Amino acid sequence: MAKTLVIVESEHKAKIIQGFLGSDYEVRATVGHIRDLPKTLLGVDIQNRFKPHYVDIAGKSQLIRGLRERAAALGDVILATDPDREGEAISWHLATLLGTDLAAANRVTFNEITKSGVAQGMSKPRKIDMDLVNAQQARRVLDRIVGYQISPYLWKKVRKGLSAGRVQSATAALVVDREQEIRGFKVEEYWSVDAKLSASKTGKKFPAKLALKNGSKVKIRNKDEADRILADLENAEYRIASVKRGTRHVNPAPPFTTSTLQQEASRRLGFETRQTMRVAQELYEGVNVAGIGAVGLITYLRTDSLRISDEARREGNAYIEANYGKEYLPEKARHYKTRAGAQDAHEAIRPTMPNLTPAQAKGSLSSDQYKLYRLIWERFIASLMQQATHETCQADIAAGEYTFKASGYSVKFDGYTVLYTEGKDEEDEENAPLPKLEQDMVLTLRDLAGNQHFTQPPARYTEATLVKAMEESGIGRPSTYAPTIGTILSREYIEREGKSLKPTALGEIITQVMKENFPEVVDIKFTAHMEEQLDEVEHGNNDWINMMDTFYQGFSKTLAAAEKNITDERVKVPDVESDEVCEQCGRKMVIKSGRYGKFLACPGYPTCKNTKRIVVRTGGTCPKCGGDILSKKSRNNRKFFGCSNYPNCDFVSWNEPSKETCPNCGKTLFKQKGKDAKLFCMTDGCGYTKAPEKRKKATEE
Repeated sequence: MAKTLVIVESEHKAKIIQGFLGSDYEVRATVGHIRDLPKTLLGVDIQNRFKPHYVDIAGKSQLIRGLRERAAALGDVILATDPDREGEAISWHLATLLGTDLAAANRVTFNEITKSGVAQGMSKPRKIDMDLVNAQQARRVLDRIVGYQISPYLWKKVRKGLSAGRVQSATAALVVDREQEIRGFKVEEYWSVDAKLSASKTGKKFPAKLALKNGSKVKIRNKDEADRILADLENAEYRIASVKRGTRHVNPAPPFTTSTLQQEASRRLGFETRQTMRVAQELYEGVNVAGIGAVGLITYLRTDSLRISDEARREGNAYIEANYGKEYLPEKARHYKTRAGAQDAHEAIRPTMPNLTPAQAKGSLSSDQYKLYRLIWERFIASLMQQATHETCQADIAAGEYTFKASGYSVKFDGYTVLYTEGKDEEDEENAPLPKLEQDMVLTLRDLAGNQHFTQPPARYTEATLVKAMEESGIGRPSTYAPTIGTILSREYIEREGKSLKPTALGEIITQVMKENFPEVVDIKFTAHMEEQLDEVEHGNNDWINMMDTFYQGFSKTLAAAEKNITDERVKVPDVESDEVCEQCGRKMVIKSGRYGKFLACPGYPTCKNTKRIVVRTGGTCPKCGGDILSKKSRNNRKFFGCSNYPNCDFVSWNEPSKETCPNCGKTLFKQKGKDAKLFCMTDGCGYTKAPEKRKKATEE
């Protein structure tokens, strides 16, 4: 019996699917994209209906030749690339290269890489969806035109090697605008008067905040006003004026979409968006789980949908009932509404096997895989569970002409919170339970103080809040969030400061130049409108060439105006001053960027041409010679650690030095990579190791 050739993108996924399909099929991988626009040319014939000129990706010739040979030998070809626009386009490129019939039903998709998921996908072959393909072509052509026609302008205006893009420039502008908002923020002083009260002299204290004076809201602007109020309250009696009790129901968060997964993984796990997507891809493509075999652990990771299958709901409900009891299931199944304009082709991100708990899978997963699988699994199971019920209490407390307010709650039924609670970008104040309070009860004052506060500017974006802002603004789509943030970080338009993202001096200059000359490219509404137009192409409601033509009519005029106004005078990017002093002339050195990254240079150039490497000291000492351990980067941007006395000392390590020293020899202990992450001494002949401290469950989550 002749075999059928099945083509996917990933070699790892190919091996797992081969196991599911058996010997009647031969599964091969493209190892990502196989054709694209040329790197060094525009590659788009604008005058000829925006015709793209595709070329084989460098290094893929042998692979393409092998696929052609196997397709010719076997005859039957199934295209099983990822179930999204990009995957559809890869299947179309494959069909073009292999000469397969575009009208044939030879395209399948897998929402999950499980035996049943693959069987279900194989049972529903269809034609290549040219609307999806054309939407992807339109995005690629649109972004190529914007990037390749604006970037040379930036080279002339600022410096060579810069880039602009429809999505990246708008995203960088978000970060720049937020920084300018922070700088322009005017700090205002204000005060609060806070009391600690109890129902008896020895009873449990609870907080209350001054709210009203003679029924009107109190605003305390300075210490003098706060002191006057404290004087008024010196001999006041604190009596309960009213108590309002109620019940509050809190629903669980829905299962993850791509955006919410990236946000929560950033908040809870400290993952970067690229890290989240890489690990999620590994979980989707499949892991060899002890006792089960190679299988995909989550459904497709690029989705806007909140929909889940009936089968997954049944399995999740069965797990909840068996492990928590029937009372933890809602009387009526909860269905979440996908937001307007979202792509609803796939389910939400969920575990493929709800019965496979993170604890059961842990031994088969890397540390990052376990953390992300646990997050996805807990979120999905919790989304099916009964709501939490809180008993709330709000008390007004009279003290002379003043009124204090206190509020709190107690948990009546924990519901879904027994398993999972959603992280927050800004933590709310604890709302502790109040003691039993009754109207007219006289309270004991335990403490009264005026507290100074200052209004706070908006917080800088983190990766989580930037993804949220991109989604809310309609900038890009789920598959573009991580690469976009990665691009503007690698281009050094923004940088990390702890968990926060801030613009660099270069990023601010680029955004300023873009706003002055290409305002529509960095305009949020314009970028969102283009995404809507791409969606219209995907849904078959618009022709992609007409869409491009409409866009280019306006864009070409803007481009011509910018070219007309260009001058030989470049915009200078201000230097960032360091603490390092030039030993030749005494000036403070500045940070420059060059071909091989950042370095220190004397601002007195060309009079003083002193330059030096940026040295990042870790605080550790070399186990060979006692020199300082420096943090360095390899050619492929991987961090490693080496001795400051190189080349006289050749010590290097991928393991990071810790703050601790070896109790045996006094040398720096290093953190071992991997699941155990134990500390160990690298001094020859020592051999000391220290097991990692057990983390509390709360911090692990």
